[in-house]
Amino acid sequence: MPRVDAQVWSSARWQAAEAAHAARVDRLLAGHLARRARGEKHPVEDFLHTYYRHPPGRFRRWHPGPGVVLEGAARTPRAGWRFVRAVGDGLTLDTEAFLRERAVTVDFVASLLGSTRDRPPAIGCLALHEWAMVYRLGPEQVRHVGLPLRLGHRGSDAVVEGHAIRCTHYDAFRFFTEPARPLNGVRPTRETQVGLEQPGCLHAGMDLYKWAVKLTPAVPSELVADAFELARDLRVLDMRASPYDVRVLGLEPVAVETPEGKAAFVAAQRAFATRAAGVRSRLLQVLTSLTDAED
Repeated sequence: MPRVDAQVWSSARWQAAEAAHAARVDRLLAGHLARRARGEKHPVEDFLHTYYRHPPGRFRRWHPGPGVVLEGAARTPRAGWRFVRAVGDGLTLDTEAFLRERAVTVDFVASLLGSTRDRPPAIGCLALHEWAMVYRLGPEQVRHVGLPLRLGHRGSDAVVEGHAIRCTHYDAFRFFTEPARPLNGVRPTRETQVGLEQPGCLHAGMDLYKWAVKLTPAVPSELVADAFELARDLRVLDMRASPYDVRVLGLEPVAVETPEGKAAFVAAQRAFATRAAGVRSRLLQVLTSLTDAED
């Protein structure tokens, strides 16, 4: 039986939500799918698909999240999906089955997001992690070979050497070049991730999409899509502030080596930290509802 406070959605209501989500995802993925069909790649817009590896078909599949019974869904193909159980002719998330398999992930993500939320944001990193990823590399060694460096290799190296780098995000730090690693003010590791991650970090904001995906189908699909759009927009800023000349992609660089560029980056980073805080809070609420359902 569903919990007493479970919501029952009529067939008309949940099918409308399902259709709206599919249309939204189709809009979000149209460019990526068209490029993939042509065998083309885009270093900014395709990053979320190549780095986080969430198949478009799975992203398009709609889930209401915990505490919702979908009326009439037991007579649809949804009945064969994982982590659902029947309630009369309806379906709901089987939280018990989900937690049996994903409890370790739920606990880790809740700890990580909670500790991140409770720290003050560190603003002003200037996306120097991207510069540290090309430090002292040759033209054929950089990650995005098809994009020129806006200041050239020597100019990019000078930016790294002329700034204090303090990257707290392990998955960004692990891509630093070997000569750049000693220049970072901290040494993030996977083991110190919960203790270091902070809410001003662009990559911590992008990772909210990763965690939402990992916790599907327990996370409502609207939240997954919101996290995707946040991650996509953060990636744009990440690359605009990078050493690459993104003007060939129709983007205006944020010249973080200049006072004006620094100010523009800091303002954008503050706005994104606020936006990410909302997504992080909603994701934490989902995790709380999952564990509460088992009490």
